[in-house]
Amino acid sequence: MEKVMIVGCGAYMDGGYGCPGEWRCLKAAALGEGNYENPSQAISFVKCECPGRALVSNIGMAMKLSEIKPDKIYLSSCLVNAKPGCPYVTPDEMMEAIQAKFKIPMIKGTHDYH
Repeated sequence: MEKVMIVGCGAYMDGGYGCPGEWRCLKAAALGEGNYENPSQAISFVKCECPGRALVSNIGMAMKLSEIKPDKIYLSSCLVNAKPGCPYVTPDEMMEAIQAKFKIPMIKGTHDYH
């Protein structure tokens, strides 16, 4: 089973902007729905907190503490599709920084639930 990490938008989850939290991302991973090719094991869920300066180091810490390197890292649907978008960094810039550090395949979006 593929091991995945999910990166979510802390502002959307904590601020009530239409994302009730990580349950939809976790459901999609478990069932292999949305952007998951097969059922996957979510080994960590990291929230990006504004302005995002600590995201890459927090991802590294999540891998260190879990002692599991994910096969893929997914940016959550709420992070990728945020309206308005993040004023600090685009999803593409975020993916570039994460991939440059960890060399792990990145996927934009987790699910298409409404």
